[in-house]
Amino acid sequence: MRLETERFILRQPGPQDIDAGMDFYMSERAQYAGGNKDLGGAWRAVAMVMGHWTIRGFGLWIVTSKDSDAALGAVGPWYPANWPETELGWTLWSADAEGQGIALEAVTAARRDVYSRLGWTSAVSYIAPANTRSIALAERLGATLDETAARPDDTCLVYRHPPAEACA
Repeated sequence: MRLETERFILRQPGPQDIDAGMDFYMSERAQYAGGNKDLGGAWRAVAMVMGHWTIRGFGLWIVTSKDSDAALGAVGPWYPANWPETELGWTLWSADAEGQGIALEAVTAARRDVYSRLGWTSAVSYIAPANTRSIALAERLGATLDETAARPDDTCLVYRHPPAEACA
């Protein structure tokens, strides 16, 4: 299963993504995605991205360019057991991928997919207050701060995405 945008392929994660994912999770760039993990923690984080697909039947898509299968990041639906609502999440695994509109294009496609294929009527994004880049992306996607929404923990903000009919 995969999605396609003008510039990118969004595909299910696979073993070929382990190294890129582990490099990300072991870096300071992962500070808002669970922090700078050790080798074992990074492996478990990537395994969780892969396993979510098996458990839920959906999960974060791996974003690649159309001319390379190298993982640029992971975006899309996320719903762990302790999440109060379905989430649209994103991380760019490659520092070289930042500032090119990759996340905006990929999350837009992923959101369209969860509303049409999965039948979601709502989605949120849980974002650390200091993660100004993700807040800016959420706002570009039309999401607004929802101070009354339940959260998986007290440390995050909740940005609510517009409903499907507003995203057509």
